[in-house]
Amino acid sequence: MSGSIEIVKAVKAPVSPAEIRRVLLAAAAVPEIALLFKKADWGLAVRVSGDRELRRLNRRFLGEDHPTDVLSFPSGDDGSHLGDIVISWPAAERQATEFGHPASTELALLSVHGLLHLVGLDHVGTREENEMNRLTVMALAETGHRVAAGRLAVADA
Repeated sequence: MSGSIEIVKAVKAPVSPAEIRRVLLAAAAVPEIALLFKKADWGLAVRVSGDRELRRLNRRFLGEDHPTDVLSFPSGDDGSHLGDIVISWPAAERQATEFGHPASTELALLSVHGLLHLVGLDHVGTREENEMNRLTVMALAETGHRVAAGRLAVADA
């Protein structure tokens, strides 16, 4: 399985595109996540942006008039392009401060979260949320990122 990941940094963020790619490729290689990919060759785009853009996108596509930390836009077809992920760097910084881990870890977490949405997972209920959190923790462990206690609850189901 191979992935092509395009990174666009619309705001200044001290995280390299190579690091974002490394995290996403490691997540895609986790066996339980790899099973969710429909095609062996896939691609996606990640845009690291600001709160204003995330608010605009959230309002336009979800009808919610507030900024959010990450949005995923699945391509909606069976092609190899999974879709696009847009991440708010200011939100990543705020959340990292709130939970007590590096902003690069929060950006990695949001990247994996977005990827999981692109491959069909969602967190509409507690069980689904627990599964997404469990897979996120597994993927981050592969890259050396450890989220602070309390950031991702993984309850016994």
